[in-house]
Amino acid sequence: MSASPSFLQRLFGRTDPKEGLRPLYNAVIREGRQPHWYVEGAVPDTLDGRFDMIVAILAQVLIRLEQQAPGQRGAQDSVWLTELFVDDMDGQLRQEGVGDVVVGKHVGRMMSALGGRISAYRAALTDDADLTEALRRNLYRGAEVSEEALAHVEGTLRARWTRLGCLSHDALLTGDLG
Repeated sequence: MSASPSFLQRLFGRTDPKEGLRPLYNAVIREGRQPHWYVEGAVPDTLDGRFDMIVAILAQVLIRLEQQAPGQRGAQDSVWLTELFVDDMDGQLRQEGVGDVVVGKHVGRMMSALGGRISAYRAALTDDADLTEALRRNLYRGAEVSEEALAHVEGTLRARWTRLGCLSHDALLTGDLG
């Protein structure tokens, strides 16, 4: 997609507000594709595994957005970031050859998965729920995984969670996931 505004955007003076979240969304995707998740972390290097890894990171970012900018701003940024995710997943499904008739059903299932994972990760990161169990259930989908791999993923996600908590809202929007 071109970085310059389209003719219609220039003509009517409107830009898509989601585009302000594009650097953050791109950072989430870039982080979810890092090889260490699939090598040291033993996350399955499959479409489902990559989806689950991206969702784990996206869930952290969405939760932090809501915490760092409570009220309308945080909620709106979360909605726009989620819409970027939906747009991306829709495009990915179409690239894989999924037809128009069933794309909506697949996206609906993905959104349901995202919602469930946000709840599970929120409970594990902000309450007293067990992150290890949330990862076993949602990231590894109950498959056997070594303690070393699980420790790598959990430790990296916890470090990111702490880092995200140290960022200002504006710094987070730049995609500084560190």
